[in-house]
Amino acid sequence: MNNPSDDLFDINGIVGLSEADATNRLKEEGYNELPSAKPRNIFAIALEVVKEAMFLLLLASGAIYFLLGDVQEGLILLSFVFLIIGITLYQERKTERALQALRDLSSPRALVIRDRQQKRIAGRDVVSGDMVVLAEGDRVPADAVVRLCTNLSVDESLLTGESVPVRKARGDGAMEMGRPGGDDLPFVYSGTLIVKGRGVAEVRATGVRTEIGKIGKALKSVEPEKTSLQKEIARLVRSLAIAGLALCAVVVVVYGLTRGNWLDGLLAGVAMAMAMLPEEFPVVLTIFLALGAWRISQKRVLTRRVPTIETLGSATVLCVDKTGTLTMNKMSVRQFYVNGKFCDVNDHPKGALPEHFHRIAEFSILASHRDPFDPMEIAFKESGECYLADTEHLHADWTLVREYPLSPKLLAISHVWKSPDGAHYVIAAKGAPEAIADLCHFTSEQLDDLSDKISVMANEGLRVLGVARAYFEQTDLPDAQHDFDFEFLGLVGLADPVRPTVPAAVRECYTAGVRVVMITGDYPGTAQSIARQIGLTPMDEVITGPELDQMDDAELQTRVKTVNIFARVVPEQKLRLVNALKTNGEIVAMTGDGVNDAPALKSAHIGIAMGGRGTDVAREAAALVLLDDDFSSIVQAIRSGRRIFDNIRKAMAYIFAIHVPIAGMSLIPVLFNLPLVLLPVHIVFIEMIIDPACSIVFEAEPEEANVMNRPPRDPKEPLFGLKTIALSLLQGAVVCLIVLAVYVVTLRTGSGALEARAMTFTTLIFANLGLILTNRSWTHTILATLNAPNGALWKILLGAVVFLGLVLYVPYLQDLFSFSTLHLNDVTIALMAAVASILWFEAFKMISRASRVTESN
Repeated sequence: MNNPSDDLFDINGIVGLSEADATNRLKEEGYNELPSAKPRNIFAIALEVVKEAMFLLLLASGAIYFLLGDVQEGLILLSFVFLIIGITLYQERKTERALQALRDLSSPRALVIRDRQQKRIAGRDVVSGDMVVLAEGDRVPADAVVRLCTNLSVDESLLTGESVPVRKARGDGAMEMGRPGGDDLPFVYSGTLIVKGRGVAEVRATGVRTEIGKIGKALKSVEPEKTSLQKEIARLVRSLAIAGLALCAVVVVVYGLTRGNWLDGLLAGVAMAMAMLPEEFPVVLTIFLALGAWRISQKRVLTRRVPTIETLGSATVLCVDKTGTLTMNKMSVRQFYVNGKFCDVNDHPKGALPEHFHRIAEFSILASHRDPFDPMEIAFKESGECYLADTEHLHADWTLVREYPLSPKLLAISHVWKSPDGAHYVIAAKGAPEAIADLCHFTSEQLDDLSDKISVMANEGLRVLGVARAYFEQTDLPDAQHDFDFEFLGLVGLADPVRPTVPAAVRECYTAGVRVVMITGDYPGTAQSIARQIGLTPMDEVITGPELDQMDDAELQTRVKTVNIFARVVPEQKLRLVNALKTNGEIVAMTGDGVNDAPALKSAHIGIAMGGRGTDVAREAAALVLLDDDFSSIVQAIRSGRRIFDNIRKAMAYIFAIHVPIAGMSLIPVLFNLPLVLLPVHIVFIEMIIDPACSIVFEAEPEEANVMNRPPRDPKEPLFGLKTIALSLLQGAVVCLIVLAVYVVTLRTGSGALEARAMTFTTLIFANLGLILTNRSWTHTILATLNAPNGALWKILLGAVVFLGLVLYVPYLQDLFSFSTLHLNDVTIALMAAVASILWFEAFKMISRASRVTESN
């Protein structure tokens, strides 16, 4: 038997556009596509790398070598530059490819009516005026007005954040498009999902003119900021580059005036500049963040913009969108109410639902489609499979005879069933509790009691539906649901369940000093219920979207300091909230998956999009993409960000320390008219073989034990405090003094310049390796950290020693480096001197640790 509304859904009379009209409109309007960021090509990425001030200085130094005719050393220097560019290109291209693989079609295929014929076309070819046929499971290809429909419901959570589908009604051709949200409106929007019924809609807007497109346009006005570490490194690089160039000029002038050899003076000046130029800083930043991105990707987190990784470690506020981020974006039956008794289904194991509630579970399924697409009907079916599987309450052999659909006048749906041997019809109804009460002819007293029960369930954040049943023995079914004699069975409460990993992740955020703020389009009661489930605190205050609109920026900045729940929020308000938090000095991370989250994702210091459920617009606006949509991955990313920052600080401290003896041994011989110790090739050896490799060692260092038990780093705190700089410079000064002593003593004993240079360089390399070992931790000694896992450490140490042996004992390399052969006792003396240069710092760590233990006791 046909649905009584089927006669309203006759598409045979619809003509639609002609192919000629459609082609012309496509030329005028353009394709029905969302604005999408184009992947950067390899040349664009390379240009970004070489525009860095440090790389430009390195290229200039290489050019000077070529002008001086020293092609070999110039090539060695430039190879270092290309090595770094290669690492960056590899990581950036790998990220772009991964994102491209993740990206799905933003515009689905569409079924349109053209020249009276239904035709399946690419969604990008849909134009305004097209008549689009919609059915369960379809993505709406463009913004449109519904012209025909039956029992049509649409999931608009993509735009509104609401996980509950909304009903659609018929409209006329003269209507202008309205905004998303609300039941019984005739508008459907691009990217939303048809979950029930069918319809025909007339397209009004495509591409950038759709609601999705409008949000996409807003992204263009939001520019991502450079991270604080990037800014600090840039300032440091500029300062040291200026100092290096100034000392270079001093060395050239002093050498030329005192020795009369301006060409050698220029070489000495270049060596001085290379000793001072902070080329390792951008190298460390590039390698740490690139490898950090790779490590995080192993935890199913894709890095969209690599520099934001370190910012994760200093995040102070995590703004969370509820639907699909904290919750599963999937409805489930949470609670039943029958004859004065409540039943929370989570309190009962599979198959153990009390008999008292079997009947309401049975009829909620009978009032739904057998193979449902609607999230609530799926929840009813799954609940039945869980709790009624071994009972007589599931009826796979019953036949659906008729469906009475929802209508604006009666928000209830009824299914008429016939059993194989049944003598009568069985009718199951579900819908808004007030509509079901109307079908059951409740008295005013019954309505008041029902309202109280509905309020109890609604205050727990549940979506409440009523369920009723009836029997009918006549042959001809009535035209309206009211003609049945319904019996009220009870209420069903549904919820969008919290992801299982979220509560623990929220607790870890609090342990780490990261505040969690929920920003959602849902109702305050629902938001507070979710807040209770995930452990969000404090949760007593809620600000709604309309209330937010009444606040000026100053008041909002004050309120966001204490309020953690924002409900009924629209996209523009999300962006405003993020900006208010940023104005208060917070480092803001923002998670989300819908198009409505994209502007806030881009404005936040760290935008984190969901890769599975997330939209293209959200993913492209975000800095990080959670490939498995697991909220706990955010905590792992924060942990990784903190570890990366700690290790960057260790690496930078080491670089500060090692540059002191390099610069000192470049400058002191010039000032005191001694033979030059370090030529440009020696410095290139140190920088290209030792320093970048040491960066890899520090990057691989495991996290500190307290990494998630301390507050976030103050964003105003510099990477290098006075204590850090002082200790680093002191380490370098001690090494410089001992290396200088080795050099002077070697010269005084009658050895020539070649042997003195070889002896001094060997001592410097060993001391360099000692600095690596001692800077792995500023709280534990070298012996205590030897067992800490670091696969790269021993490879780098061994590699450095092997390369040192080659330049000391291979004749060609000896000549290139201007060395003479060292004997075993010479190497032993250099090693002992290097060990002596770091012993004081090891003693300092033991004394400091003992002092902290004493203070804690």
